[in-house]
Amino acid sequence: MTTPKTPTLDTPSPFHRGEQAAQTRLGVRDKMERFGSRVIRDHMPEQHRDFYQQLPFIFIGHSDKTGWPWASFLFNNPGFITSSNNKTLNINASPIKGDPLNNALEEKARLGLLGIELTSRRRNRMAAHITETSNNQITLCVDQAFGNCPQYIQDRELIKLAPSSIPQPEVTKLTTFDQQAQELIKKSDTFFVASYANSGENVASDGADVSHRGGRPGFIRVDNENTLTTPDYLGNFHFNTFGNFVENPKAGLLFIDFETGNVFTVTGTVEIIWDDIKSDSPDATFFEGAERLWKFHIDHGYWIKSGLPLRWKLNDFSPNSLLTGTWDEAEKLRQAETQKNQWLPYTVSDVISESSVIKSFHLLPQGHQKPTFIPGQFLTVKSDINGHEQIRTYTISSAPADNRLRISIKRETSPNQGTPTEVLPNGIFSNFAHDNIKPGDTILAKAPSGAFTFDASVQRPAVLLAAGIGITPMISMARHTLVEALRTRYIRPLTLITSARDKYQRAFFDELNEIADKSGEQIRNFWALSQTDKTDIAGKDVHQQGRISAELLQAVLPLDDYDFFLCGPSGFMQSMYDMIRGLGVSDARIAAEEFGPASLTRDHDEATVTFTPRPAAKEAIIEFTDSNVEQAWSEGDGSLLEFAEAHGFTPEFGCRSGQCGACKTQLISGEVSYQTEHSSAVNDDEVLLCCAIPAEIKGEDIARLVIKL
Repeated sequence: MTTPKTPTLDTPSPFHRGEQAAQTRLGVRDKMERFGSRVIRDHMPEQHRDFYQQLPFIFIGHSDKTGWPWASFLFNNPGFITSSNNKTLNINASPIKGDPLNNALEEKARLGLLGIELTSRRRNRMAAHITETSNNQITLCVDQAFGNCPQYIQDRELIKLAPSSIPQPEVTKLTTFDQQAQELIKKSDTFFVASYANSGENVASDGADVSHRGGRPGFIRVDNENTLTTPDYLGNFHFNTFGNFVENPKAGLLFIDFETGNVFTVTGTVEIIWDDIKSDSPDATFFEGAERLWKFHIDHGYWIKSGLPLRWKLNDFSPNSLLTGTWDEAEKLRQAETQKNQWLPYTVSDVISESSVIKSFHLLPQGHQKPTFIPGQFLTVKSDINGHEQIRTYTISSAPADNRLRISIKRETSPNQGTPTEVLPNGIFSNFAHDNIKPGDTILAKAPSGAFTFDASVQRPAVLLAAGIGITPMISMARHTLVEALRTRYIRPLTLITSARDKYQRAFFDELNEIADKSGEQIRNFWALSQTDKTDIAGKDVHQQGRISAELLQAVLPLDDYDFFLCGPSGFMQSMYDMIRGLGVSDARIAAEEFGPASLTRDHDEATVTFTPRPAAKEAIIEFTDSNVEQAWSEGDGSLLEFAEAHGFTPEFGCRSGQCGACKTQLISGEVSYQTEHSSAVNDDEVLLCCAIPAEIKGEDIARLVIKL
């Protein structure tokens, strides 16, 4: 097998200037030059030749004489494509009636080809030019050839019909998306897009391209009778399509009705929305899986009714497609953003015992979209317990891509055994949940929040240290990392080390082992148990008896630069923090879920700016607007949360230390002083009640504070 050459002054880049511009914009230019020179060839590898020769159809991208790109379709019996050598492809087929390709098959015409096998999701692409055409025979010379990943391709089984069993094709020209076209587009999970670029330099990377686009039905939005909007998902960074758009903002789209054989082909102009979308519509932020968006504006096209004597049966959606959203969901998520401070109902769909002391509660939204969240964040929940409203925060243990939210609750029996996911007297809520909440029940919850978050795209490996119920954010992080590996083809290396009393209190053991297996051991699990018995298998059930130690970390962690994430009881987190700081880990590399009054005491790096509280007021008048109440506050009355509670109010709260954000409310006027460093983000018009007091205002003896409560 011939290895492609690395570009030099004598060997041009495999990418033209439009593709290079798109790669530069995304910061992958140098990487893709090195990668592209190794995978983009000027000939077909043997496996590509074999692949094309067994296909029953192939997609063609081309440009007509007026410069409009089109995506087309050629088919025949397997073997209609042959290859006499690695530079030549012969196609024995003619376009269907009404296909603009009929008028484009001329010598030297540049074509893009996509060979795709829907049942195996295998595909290869090619750029070529015509060297000869005669009697339904097209001979092509390869300019570029490369393989493509199987992402977003739905598994479909081809069914051939006798040509005599279908009516003659009926061709209709149109300049807008008629009602039938709009219905086809809205239900489509697949389409094909052609593009064309010509630098005038006659390089191999010029010419036509055709590519596959897939998603869930509803991933293409019909804005009006002239315009479509569709997401662009994470791909191989070649930017063959978008690079052509940069040079020549035109496209041809091909929609096939797989159930009827009708074909809708259209050409028009495109608009790439790299960063955001107009303010009157959901943007890429709300469309699950979208990296960016693009719009298509129709110029003209053709309905070719009964165009194909072929049908396809849908067997299964691509796993990648199932990880993406739809425009309906994006709109609901945009609306949910306005409801993030509202209590919304969830149905408890399942209750699972994860250990002898932990139960998981699976939640389905009632009449609203499942909210987005970042692994590590928590849910604020509310329930009526013995006639009293109880509000608590619990870390989400599911992954963002899961179709249900999952919170996992440890039964607490002592006021002094609170953990980072639960701080409450005598375990009121946890005992109620364990003893009373069952499938079919409804609980109320606010949108997920919290600053303890995890990014699976970071290149640096991560170490997750957990104890007891502190495993809940870690299982979310691990699940998310595995999902993102499927979506992005990159997996962030994770090492999860968990401490538990014994194997009976160890939660998510089987689930984490399954995640490790599916990750190819890129996600690794280790367990430290305080109590073991003779049935525990060393190296599987337990890796260390006793607590997590520096020796265990040094034994299981290869020499590297890690990010550390800590979650567990406050004593555990402090000891873990001190231990890894003692091993030379920078404070900036350590993230911790800090709940409860006794937050983590950090040993800041020398370059870190230490927190200095703003001077506090001696006296203040505090107005609670929702209640039309004014009260005098004096030094010693405590935080705004304590002050409100002392005057009969019951504000929402979780951690009482400025970490979770559950007590955040609107600051209408006045200024506050935070007496401890907080990690929860607040805007200028917001205040965290749990750690704020009135601030000193120069020239005023008595400060004034107006709060929405």
